[in-house]
Amino acid sequence: MFTGSMVAMVTPMNTDGSVDWPALEKLVEHHIAQGTDAIVSVGTTGESATLDHNEHAEVIERTVKAVAGRIPVIGGTGANSTSEAILLTERAVAAGVDGCLLVVPYYNKPPQEGLYQHFRTIAEAVAIPQILYNVPGRTAVDMHNDTTLRLAKIENIVAIKDATNDLDRGRDLINRSPQDFMVYSGEDGTACELMLSGGKGTISVTANVAPELMHRMCAAAVAGNVKEARDLNTQLEKLHQALFVESNPIPAKWAVQQQGIIGAGIRLPLLPLSVANQEVVREAMQAVGVI
Repeated sequence: MFTGSMVAMVTPMNTDGSVDWPALEKLVEHHIAQGTDAIVSVGTTGESATLDHNEHAEVIERTVKAVAGRIPVIGGTGANSTSEAILLTERAVAAGVDGCLLVVPYYNKPPQEGLYQHFRTIAEAVAIPQILYNVPGRTAVDMHNDTTLRLAKIENIVAIKDATNDLDRGRDLINRSPQDFMVYSGEDGTACELMLSGGKGTISVTANVAPELMHRMCAAAVAGNVKEARDLNTQLEKLHQALFVESNPIPAKWAVQQQGIIGAGIRLPLLPLSVANQEVVREAMQAVGVI
């Protein structure tokens, strides 16, 4: 259904923090031209935490309109309130998305059964392919593999973005999942190896900055072309690291700004990339040949 390099796309903003709609259209065209396989709109990297509900829905709607069916669009619609997640998912479906990405509820730290009931309730309420998203480093709760496998039995829960950075856990999910349930990486540094182990793609921050190279690396890895995939990933490794030198999406937005595609806007409490780290990101971009 969704495979390859799926960009967790930044949301372009003006310096006053408002969404830059012309830059959003420009960014979409850039990704399509560079071979990005799918766009994830308003995930964590898209600053979902600081967009209000109407902005959230409008960014997804305008992304769908700009893409115009050329590649899939996945809406980030997770929340730590089940009713809010259902509302956001319904609005994304009305906008025309191909699927939705639902993060594990953050802050309130539900038990495993609460996680199961949360995602089951959303899946039953909204008929759209849904991708689970486990990122314990941000949510402060870790969805166990056994809980994921229970959810994988629900027809429209089709995949998981595993951002645990634990290859053994990812491989366990791949080995025990139903054949039609897909495991995606949520960590650029280990994405290549997870795909070579049977993962079907990555939802990537690095793809914001090096979309063409990420597309080629993912295509090789999903096809099982080990040497080609690893060679391409070696070229990307420095960039994988540099884009997390400060909290995501601070470095990624600065990097895409340096490429002349978006402006400098980012919303508080995040700030633009510090001067001290700009050279780190610039050197990594130069090493990959994207600046």
